[in-house]
Amino acid sequence: MECRNGVCCAQYSDGTCKPFSLYRPRGALPRALYNKHLSDIELKRIDKDQWYKCNHEELRPDLSSKFLQMEYDNETRNFLEECERKSDHVILQIWYTLIKSILSWFLSHTNINGLLKRGSMFVFSSNQGIRLLNRPLGSEGTLLDLGAGDGKVTQVLANFYNKVYVTEVATTMKWALKRKGFSLLDINEWQNRTYDTISCLNLLDRCENPLTLLHDIKNALDPHGHVIIAIVLPYKPYVESGRPDHNPNQFLPITGETFEQQVNSLIEEVIHPAGFVVERWTRLPYLCEGDLSQSYYWLDDAVFILRRDS
Repeated sequence: MECRNGVCCAQYSDGTCKPFSLYRPRGALPRALYNKHLSDIELKRIDKDQWYKCNHEELRPDLSSKFLQMEYDNETRNFLEECERKSDHVILQIWYTLIKSILSWFLSHTNINGLLKRGSMFVFSSNQGIRLLNRPLGSEGTLLDLGAGDGKVTQVLANFYNKVYVTEVATTMKWALKRKGFSLLDINEWQNRTYDTISCLNLLDRCENPLTLLHDIKNALDPHGHVIIAIVLPYKPYVESGRPDHNPNQFLPITGETFEQQVNSLIEEVIHPAGFVVERWTRLPYLCEGDLSQSYYWLDDAVFILRRDS
């Protein structure tokens, strides 16, 4: 065996050689592991600093001036390393796959993840939260986290507030939130009180009526409070339960081809008409635990700190 131009090759007695990348193992599991190995190699080559950058030439001047440049930090790195460790646990991943194939006949994807305690998300680290929220750890105040999932992201936010309320529709995720000690509110009751901060992380593109939700958020927000909005761009709405086509009842009027163009459109066509103004915002990777295909997945998140328009 020798390496040529960085590619390992098998050399034969006649002097010919073929790169190992031309070989494909036989059998479903060996092929899956081989393909995962190739995917994980590509993941390690990614310039992760690019996850956090924007083309300011395409942004509205007011949005460009309010942009916070984040960095790939240790907490994010630790999350990805834990994703890699779990993904490399082959027996565990095979078990997940088998159980999921059975449960998918009865439960939604979100409920399955809640039951199996997998598929956790990562939006921002504690240090990124300090910069974004502009408040120290252990501050006084009430937080409502809408659509909190399994509570992993909520746990980061909870470090900045002394009272934390959550909502969730998936039954198994509700169990996870209760185990973590969060105050769970019914999705039809949270509007009956006010909060210092309301977080709506990656929910606007996953709920049936996002415009109505923004209206309800404004009404439940303390006059001097803030809203944390995170949304994956490009905008591709998908509602897990409800209509057979998985489309929402209300589409957000977001246009544009690039991330920056869609940010401009989101602010002009959705955020401002809903009665909010942007105080600061950033771009972050929306990270998710992986599987037998690759160690983790990510999407581009635009994360905004909003206040009510006076």
